[in-house]
Amino acid sequence: MRFISKITFLLLAGVLTFTSCKKDIPDTEEIQSSTPAKEYSSKVLQDWNELYIEIDRYAPGYRPCPTTAAQGYLGIATYEAIVSGMPEYRSIRNLVGVDIPQVFRGVEYHWPTVANAVHAHLMVRFFPHIGSNLIDKINVTEKRYDDEALESVDTEVFERSKLHGQAVAAAVWNWARTDVVSTDAYLDIFQGYNWATRYTKPGDWRPTSSGLQNGMFPYWGQARTFAISEDMKLCRPPLPLTDDPDSEIYVQALEVVETIKNQNLVNIGVFWSDDLLGLTFSPPIRWLAVANQVYARENASLEKVVVSNAKLGISLNDMAVACWNSKYHYNIERPETYIRRNFDADWKTALNNPQTGETGITPAFPAYPSGHSTFGGGAAEVLASEFGYAYAMTDRCHENRTEFYGTPKAFSSLYDMALENAISRIYLGVHFRMDCDEGLRYGTEIGRRVNRLRWKK
Repeated sequence: MRFISKITFLLLAGVLTFTSCKKDIPDTEEIQSSTPAKEYSSKVLQDWNELYIEIDRYAPGYRPCPTTAAQGYLGIATYEAIVSGMPEYRSIRNLVGVDIPQVFRGVEYHWPTVANAVHAHLMVRFFPHIGSNLIDKINVTEKRYDDEALESVDTEVFERSKLHGQAVAAAVWNWARTDVVSTDAYLDIFQGYNWATRYTKPGDWRPTSSGLQNGMFPYWGQARTFAISEDMKLCRPPLPLTDDPDSEIYVQALEVVETIKNQNLVNIGVFWSDDLLGLTFSPPIRWLAVANQVYARENASLEKVVVSNAKLGISLNDMAVACWNSKYHYNIERPETYIRRNFDADWKTALNNPQTGETGITPAFPAYPSGHSTFGGGAAEVLASEFGYAYAMTDRCHENRTEFYGTPKAFSSLYDMALENAISRIYLGVHFRMDCDEGLRYGTEIGRRVNRLRWKK
């Protein structure tokens, strides 16, 4: 049972009263009596990010789409709850479909407590189906940061801050629930879709011999977006699918066949894979793990992480919607299907599951564009806007893992990471080059749209 202290019980009871008496504060006003968010450590958000990364690894039905929506709403809720403590930044509540509770004028808030309250409120709601051990970790994290705050912050300030975070989180949660496509989508990842009704010719997507059937999240393209317009939900058209040996797609299929013979390249594919539930976090959340490494390395302030998480969450959400809309619109088959038809009837991918021993896995949805590539392009773009387009780092996401290739890799920039992440899908045999090239371009375009939002005053 979830731990509820006496203080927390009283706070929860007061949320509705607190929200109803708040008044809207224009972007030009600052709360002079509060220490700005940039003066605080971001450790509270780094720890919540780490917990999210762990939950994402084990949450059934959440990869790769519902987890991006959760990240988007978490990023927006935290940003809106703390923006009054970030004097250079403006509210993005014009993106939100409900009124966001505002702070009281002229009183003090403790922004780490606000961030803690937002995450504690939303995490248990986005992940009601996870194991009790993970629910316990949510409760322990909330209590740890509440206890730390009470040691250094006046009780009245603490209570006010916690109530504010809960009120904003509750408003955002109620808004999230109005998106009928994403609400509870994890309970039914196929949503009645039947691939056979769309299969009219060779080149159309059909399930492979391994993995799930029918197509995961076929209607995610109709889910809510935050920053992109309707016309951005479709990427550029793919190459024509033909079995002609002189065609470009035939050449790209041959590239896949030859590439997976090179174990060094396969290792790169495994390093970036993140396909398998229970083994690692999901492909979009790989970029939250990358971001968290940057935050720790740079000793980033609370303000910096609030802004970066918001940009990352919004971009991941919108990229998932746009990418999946494009996937099911173009309905392009996977390399495995093409190669078996044209070259080798027994050919298998290099994507294997070390947990179960299953080999030759292909993801259960159409190929074009690549989701990995799209997520990487946009995530690198928004993170580079905050930490630099020449930001060099070593990715240690899978350091010390022994069941697959996880040796840390150094990169000269975030874009270089995104590029290798994209190409790695060819190395595993699960994508054509066109899938990866377009995904990288498309994700970068969406990331730039997020960067162009009016973040600053």
